[in-house]
Amino acid sequence: MKTAKILLLTLFGALMFAACGDDDDDIGGGNSGGNNNRTVKNVNANPAIKPEYLRLEMPHIKGGDNNLVVIHSTSEFGVNYILEWDCQKKTQRWSCYTLDNSNSIKKVDRYYDKDNQYPKDPDIPKAYTFASDPYWGTGYDHGHICPSYDRLNSRDCNIQTFYLSNMQPQRNVFNAGLWLKMENLVGKTWNTKSFRDTLYVCKGGTIDKAEHILGTLKTGLIVPRYFFMAILCKNTQGYKALGFWVEHLNEDHSNDNIIDYVVSIDELERLTGIDFFCNLPDDLEEATERIVYPNTWSLRN
Repeated sequence: MKTAKILLLTLFGALMFAACGDDDDDIGGGNSGGNNNRTVKNVNANPAIKPEYLRLEMPHIKGGDNNLVVIHSTSEFGVNYILEWDCQKKTQRWSCYTLDNSNSIKKVDRYYDKDNQYPKDPDIPKAYTFASDPYWGTGYDHGHICPSYDRLNSRDCNIQTFYLSNMQPQRNVFNAGLWLKMENLVGKTWNTKSFRDTLYVCKGGTIDKAEHILGTLKTGLIVPRYFFMAILCKNTQGYKALGFWVEHLNEDHSNDNIIDYVVSIDELERLTGIDFFCNLPDDLEEATERIVYPNTWSLRN
């Protein structure tokens, strides 16, 4: 889906970003220690039930009896990625994760196990999952949400990205085409020391609105009609954010201009019904989510 809701502005310097001070890492999330030295207003932050819920990559939790927040971590790197699981629909709503210097050094190859390539998530009760892999024989790929490529920093981290809970059904031409092109922007082009201190990423496929569901497979697996990415970048200049909203087509759109799929975070929230980056203080959240500056992301028509 293409959108005209893109503001191509050419502001200079600090005006291109939401302002932030020296204590930005103390606003309550991400890789920070959470030692907040300033008074901030945040009416829509996640409840502090667990410290991970306050991380900057976390969207607002849907809550309710049918939804489960699953935190995957390792002893070496801490939080690997977090997902929200719809227990009734037996599918994930989103996965969120960070990219920074500590987790972006390749140390292992992509996980492969011919007998168990897509393990069940050990942290989701069996009652809320399919008895067997619902993807096989459907014609749909196991589409990673937190990509394997973004977690080559350790074997444990990479294996966790292959959990069935981190998958959504995707047509191969989409998965290996336009979606991969977007993933490469996030995990390769933007994931550099010169571009970011930290990237905060939340991605998923649409499962909540009937008009945003392509169909349900015989196995019971929901096929999203749209996929989305919400990306927040923090660097020495402050914060900036943008979203991707793309229709899940069985067509090759890999040569499309990526800018045609860019939306503001505000617009992405309207489309998905998900409140992204809710743990940012309200002033920063409002300024960062309202407008997109594609030129600061090296995106041009």
